[in-house]
Amino acid sequence: MKYLNITIGLLLSCSGSLFAQKDSLEVPVNPLTISGYAEVYYQYDANRKLNNMRPEFVYSHNRNNEVNLNLAFIKASYNNAKVRANLALATGTYMSANYAAEKDIMKNIYEGNLGVKISKKHDLWIDAGVFSSHLGFESAVGKDNWTLTRSLFADNSPYFETGAKISYTSPSGKWFVSGLILNGWQRIQRVDGNSTPAFGHQLTYKPTSKLTLNSGSFIGSDKPDSTRQMRYFHNFYAIYQLNKIVGITAGFDIGAEQKSKGSDAYNSWYTPVLIAKLSASEKLSITARGEYYQDKAGVIISTGTANGFKTYGYSLNFDYAILANLVWRTEVRNLRSKDDIFYNRSNNLKNNSFTATSALAISF
Repeated sequence: MKYLNITIGLLLSCSGSLFAQKDSLEVPVNPLTISGYAEVYYQYDANRKLNNMRPEFVYSHNRNNEVNLNLAFIKASYNNAKVRANLALATGTYMSANYAAEKDIMKNIYEGNLGVKISKKHDLWIDAGVFSSHLGFESAVGKDNWTLTRSLFADNSPYFETGAKISYTSPSGKWFVSGLILNGWQRIQRVDGNSTPAFGHQLTYKPTSKLTLNSGSFIGSDKPDSTRQMRYFHNFYAIYQLNKIVGITAGFDIGAEQKSKGSDAYNSWYTPVLIAKLSASEKLSITARGEYYQDKAGVIISTGTANGFKTYGYSLNFDYAILANLVWRTEVRNLRSKDDIFYNRSNNLKNNSFTATSALAISF
């Protein structure tokens, strides 16, 4: 009996050890992931412009009085401790408007980049390729934004950029710092005749989980060397999540560009925006936006009118999460300009533009 007890004890001990080893084994994580996104929308424009297009300074959700696809993409991502890469191919009215200057297949490259970690001790990376822009808090992916349509602030600064960047994230996650060298102002391929690289920076500070402060810049020219006009642009925004219910975002863009090559005189523009979001429940949220854009000299938005582009707007947005990955969005928006710059059905100009937009966005 003594030997039987010892034998049984040894078997149980070995068995427990084997099970413990089995439980401690980690399941390998696949570094390759496939994701996708699609957003369809219908937009009613009270002006009912003949060609069913929004004004030239609107680059997202820019078709009116018809059901259309704003953005759809399929994305492959590869991530491990030392290497990361992304490739996304896309289509939609957003792509047609924003990639109009690109050639051939480049018109469909939503994202394509490769990064390498260059430090064993620090979160320090070098990435190169086509990225989402480092400027602003709004992106092309509708579901990631508080409002259905993009602000004048977002539509008239880069959505994407091409180049290389070095970036660092602090161990606490409170600081993010990045320096960039770019092909130009929202470009994949540099403008013909331009041999001057552009530069930028991004500095993000998150002192608490509720507050994000961000500073970003662009310095460069988006014209051939023969007519080079240096552009200096700065973007600042703050996001404050007061609690689970209320969030506030405030942003301010300001830019200046030489009036001519080598000139000491500059044309400037600026735009403030304020957005407040109320999460009424886990499924329902309401967002209000106020904005203003002034570009008297027409550096970014040219009107050919006496006062240039001086436009303010406001919108109200309702979101309902049908499923965790499917959201229905509805927005009413009004833009009013100092000059008559909006065409109506009769091809006459007026100073007001009212739209109502509804969209379904799904991600996987």
